[in-house]
Amino acid sequence: MRKIQIAFLVLLTSLSAIAQTGYTPSPENIKAREEFQKARFGMFIHWGLSSVLGDGEWVMQIKNIPVKDYTKLQRAFNPVDFNAKTWVDIAKGAGMKYITLITRHHDGFSNFDTKQSSWSIMNTPYKRDIVKELADECHKQGIKICFYYSLLDWYRDDYPYETGKTGKGTGRTKKSDYASYLAFMKNQLTELLTKYGEVSAIWFDGHWDQLENDHDKTLQSKIDWKYEEIYSLIHKLQPQCLIGNNHHLSPIPGEDFQMFERDLPGENKGGLSGQEISALPLETCETLNGAWGYNIKDDNYKSPKQLVDYLVRASGYGANFLLNVGPMPNGEIQPEFVERLAKVGEWTKVYGETIYGTKGGFIRPQEWGAVTEKGNKTYLHLLKFKDEKFMLKIPQAFKTAKLFKNGTPIKFQKLDNNYFVFDIAALDKNEIDNVIELEK
Repeated sequence: MRKIQIAFLVLLTSLSAIAQTGYTPSPENIKAREEFQKARFGMFIHWGLSSVLGDGEWVMQIKNIPVKDYTKLQRAFNPVDFNAKTWVDIAKGAGMKYITLITRHHDGFSNFDTKQSSWSIMNTPYKRDIVKELADECHKQGIKICFYYSLLDWYRDDYPYETGKTGKGTGRTKKSDYASYLAFMKNQLTELLTKYGEVSAIWFDGHWDQLENDHDKTLQSKIDWKYEEIYSLIHKLQPQCLIGNNHHLSPIPGEDFQMFERDLPGENKGGLSGQEISALPLETCETLNGAWGYNIKDDNYKSPKQLVDYLVRASGYGANFLLNVGPMPNGEIQPEFVERLAKVGEWTKVYGETIYGTKGGFIRPQEWGAVTEKGNKTYLHLLKFKDEKFMLKIPQAFKTAKLFKNGTPIKFQKLDNNYFVFDIAALDKNEIDNVIELEK
């Protein structure tokens, strides 16, 4: 019966994909989507040459550093304290199921052993392929590895910087050549998908560089990125590999999950979203402090409570939460990050069952919290409350209500129109999350 259900799901998803996008995902891809949707929590890692300056990953653009000056950093990047096992241990301890690592950011610097350019970590004093080391450790520990890859480039002359919004101050004067740049990207992606074992996803970023703004979702890119060629190559090399693109638009043909930057799906508090929510797996990414890459002055750390709230609310929307850390230039994840992730890990050890493998609830996340569902159980996550009674309209019938943490029964009363009133006077308002489990 299970095989029949899976086969039916593959057929249904494939037909839907054909109707909506003209792209037919493989059975391996469909299975990978299912696994991705169950993960709920991942670690984003913004790290590379820019970390040396301690001013965020956009420092080359913000300070208009010419290529000829920025290249001097290559001799200064020597992350002697990098340890792949330590990074994976931290992620795993927090309850994260996958890691998305920067392989090449907008400054064009490659964190891996590429044969396509000398602008890579192999030509620093460190001379070690950190992408391989982390990928190997992820595979060893059962953590999925995903690769971030920048579409735009502030370093290379062949990237179409003339029409781009960024990278104007890096001193490039030669005429760009997108055919050359496309070949470079395809060659690098081939390396990433043939030298590092199974890759769970490619996370693209930079499409917006060729748009006038991020607000008008009807705008067309100033260049033809040749996504069909890029996406087809990825799916050919690793059929299960998911493709996502941080273009701040609705998914286009060939993409397997939809991402939202600094926003929960359907919200637009950060100003980069506003696109329609698709039927694809969803993911939202956010920073642990204010910056993506290492910023020595940024001590605006989110509390464990804020991080759990975001994770729960993302799950309530049926989305994964990709939480970013920006390691220091020496390769160490700073103690403030480690401490907070450990606290989140304490929560996931107890409450992980209420988010992993769940679907979004019957109601969108509210001011008081969120709802997740799995099988015959519904989880009410009370993240914020002050009254002794909690009322909610619940469409599905249930037999019991209890506190998830210790099984203490929760008294409730059914009113008209499927409204229920729960007695929560005994709940601890200082708890990060009080979860009530309803069982059918």
